[in-house]
Formats: sequence, C-alpha cells, structure tokens
Amino acid sequence: MTLKFSILTLIVVLLSLVTSTTVFSNSELYNNRGLEIAIEADRRDTGFGDSSASIQMILRNRHGEVSHRELRNKTLEVENDGDKVIIIFDTPRDVRGTAFMSFTHKFEPDDQWLYLPALKRIKRIASRNKSGPFMGSEFAYEDISSQEVEKYRYKYIKNETFDGRKHFLIERYPLDQKSGYVRQKVWIDQSEYRIWKIDFYNQTDTLLKTLNFDDYQQYLGRYWRANIMEMKNHLTGKSTLLKWRDFHFNNGFTEQEFTRHALKKIR
Repeated sequence: MTLKFSILTLIVVLLSLVTSTTVFSNSELYNNRGLEIAIEADRRDTGFGDSSASIQMILRNRHGEVSHRELRNKTLEVENDGDKVIIIFDTPRDVRGTAFMSFTHKFEPDDQWLYLPALKRIKRIASRNKSGPFMGSEFAYEDISSQEVEKYRYKYIKNETFDGRKHFLIERYPLDQKSGYVRQKVWIDQSEYRIWKIDFYNQTDTLLKTLNFDDYQQYLGRYWRANIMEMKNHLTGKSTLLKWRDFHFNNGFTEQEFTRHALKKIR
C-alpha cells in the first residue's frame, strides 16, 4: 500500500479523523509520519462490515511437540469504535464450546469475556490480565483485539526491503498502562499497507515475541486478509500458528449476536 504524500490524501485522512472522533493534534498529524502510515493502513481496511472465517490453531512447545485446535471467528465492524469479535473452539473435546468475545474500544479499555461450558459461566477478562496467554497460546488477550489506531502513539523509523517488498518500519507505543508491551515494531508494505511483521517488546524492553503474516488474499476487491499468522516467543521457544480459511463477508451479523447473553448460546 503506497503512501501518497499529497494534499488530497491529507484532506481525506483529516476528514476520516473528524468523522471517527479521533483526537490527534494538528502537530501530530503534520509531523508524525508513523501516525500517517498507521492512519492510511486503517483507512484502507475500514468499511468491510462483517466477516467470518475458520481457523486451525497449531501449538508447538519448546521441544517441538504439536497440538491442534479448530476455531471459528466472527467479526462485526462498529462505526466510530473498535470491532466486535467472537471466537468459538470446536476441537479438541476438552475445549469444545469455549467461546471468547471481545469489544475493542478506541479510547477506553477493551471489554473481553470467556465462556467456559464446563462451568456454564462467563468470565470477564480483567484489564490487568490482558497481557496473559489466550487459551494457552502465544497470543495474549490484547493481541486478539482489533488494533485501533487510537490505542498507540507512533514513530517512523525507516524504509526497509525484505522478501522482495518495500516496507515502512514504524514503532507504536501502547497508551494502555496495563499493556504487556512497552513498544512494538511494525513492518507495513508500501504497496498495499498490509502488516507483514510485528516485534513485541515487554516491559523491560526485551524482544518477547514476533508475529509474522503470510499468504495474503484480497476480498471484495479491496480488503486483504493473511491466511497465515505465526507468533513466536523468543523467551520460551514456543510458537502458535494460525491458518485462516473460508473467509466470508456480508454475513448480515447484528449487534444482538455479540452480547454476553448470546455468548452462552453459541454452538
């Protein structure tokens, strides 16, 4: 996704910020190239409405032993706020029926719940626990939320080429004081503004994890989705691979399908 430094592009960005009640200052908009890149990437992925997909989760421990899980994902885009996401576990049997729901917010802490069928109860994920592992994977609960532009501050680092692609390398710094990360390095390609790699640094500024994206496919003539996402933990030697498939858009999802009451009834 190539960034166009033109007056027209800047006007479009400013208008999109106004309509989404974003509160970046004029100095940030004009002087922070990292923010401009993040805004453009977000703009290009806005307007898809809703989506569904199937996911194979492959967990690998430090000894190379592997376990598999099958999941389903439902996403609902919310105007002037973050996305709503539901993830349902279908296999193996010990986690079947477990469902996770996340309401991402631009300016407030995210709301997240986990339905545990064995206990027939819904557990709210407290903000202080968002950095914890999601269902034993190398993804944290905060990684599962949609990464809204307003949740970070940004810094442009440089342009960098790898795998035959030209990228912007930016850093983003979580505004949430309870985040498990002090900063993240993000590589975004210059042709389509897709994220290809994220390095996560923990609170001691040590490289904790790396998330790689691959095998992007385009939908509705505009929206890109990666079929492969792999999170590697550099401190434990563990990894989690997500293989996405069967993407569908315009499912007609409604707000009523993304409520705590509905979470218990999901099959």
